[in-house]
Amino acid sequence: MSVQADAPVARARARPLRRLEPAALAGVMSRDVVIFGRYWKATTFSSIVQPTIYLLAFGLGFGTLVSHIGHLKYVEYVATGVVATAVLFSSAFPGMFNTFVRWQFQRTYDAMLAAPVDVEELITAEILWISLRAGVYGLAPLLVGIAFGLDPDPGMLLVAFIGFLTGFGFASFGVLIAAVAKTIDNFNYVTSAVLTPLFLVAGTFFPVSALPAGVRTVAQFNPLYHCVQLVRDASLGSLQLSDLGHAAVLLAFAVLMWRLAIWQLSKRLID
Repeated sequence: MSVQADAPVARARARPLRRLEPAALAGVMSRDVVIFGRYWKATTFSSIVQPTIYLLAFGLGFGTLVSHIGHLKYVEYVATGVVATAVLFSSAFPGMFNTFVRWQFQRTYDAMLAAPVDVEELITAEILWISLRAGVYGLAPLLVGIAFGLDPDPGMLLVAFIGFLTGFGFASFGVLIAAVAKTIDNFNYVTSAVLTPLFLVAGTFFPVSALPAGVRTVAQFNPLYHCVQLVRDASLGSLQLSDLGHAAVLLAFAVLMWRLAIWQLSKRLID
């Protein structure tokens, strides 16, 4: 084995003074920011337009047939719910595709591990950057909703933080999938069998209470459901004690996925 191949292993065994060095995290994220400057228009366009289409199709289209759900106008219901969809798409997909491409094809991570950065810092920085973007993109449906009658509320300022927390969990999930997938084509299974059902049973377009009992029980374990409830309560000025439970679920999901992502990708990057 060459000296260059031994370098990542040696750094993995010799931990830095702190578990996550701020300088290492900043170095990795600064690279992401520079690269993002090259393709931000396309990424921003897709991350904003897709949930906006959902909002227009369901909120204004289907909303002509169903004017209210409970005490909420349907456009208000959908505008606050689609935030979770925007966060999901702008976190899980970059977590899967960016990680797989940089690791398998570009070998970017091998090069970065030659610097004073270990695997845990590398993965954490990548996830943090994706989460920050997801939190910002999650505000887009609210802005469109305001244009179509959603009343602004100070609680909407919390949506970026909710989006960041949710995005952290799903970005970590994406990295985890990238670490265990054998080919990039395997992502189609995850998109169709996992991500699509998650946002369909999250209470985005219709209440979870309208679902069969068994599906309602499953929905309670869906992180997107808790994101939707938290965003909806914050945006409509109706935060209550039960929202601490929603936040706790999102936090637990984020931490679990983060540790699993580090565990699996570390095994692949360090032989």
